[in-house]
Amino acid sequence: MGGQVAVLFRLMPQGVETDLKAMAEGVRGAVPAGVTIRGMQVKDIAFGLKSLLVSVLMADTSGLLDSTEQAFAKVPHVESVEVMEESLV
Repeated sequence: MGGQVAVLFRLMPQGVETDLKAMAEGVRGAVPAGVTIRGMQVKDIAFGLKSLLVSVLMADTSGLLDSTEQAFAKVPHVESVEVMEESLV
């Protein structure tokens, strides 16, 4: 059976005025079953724009990465979701 996968997502907010703490709470509520959040970090991009980096651990199961990305994309005020890193644990 498959192992565990560590994935780093970058969530971009809709604008500089977006409350990233509220966005982070939305992410916590959107995590699919079988996915564990390892950490979140706000990262400066440019001109006051910040992104939310979300590190998760999930089973190496077909479709779970896509469903997690889609769940995060539905969080209010999330403009885009990008997988930055993916590695087997």
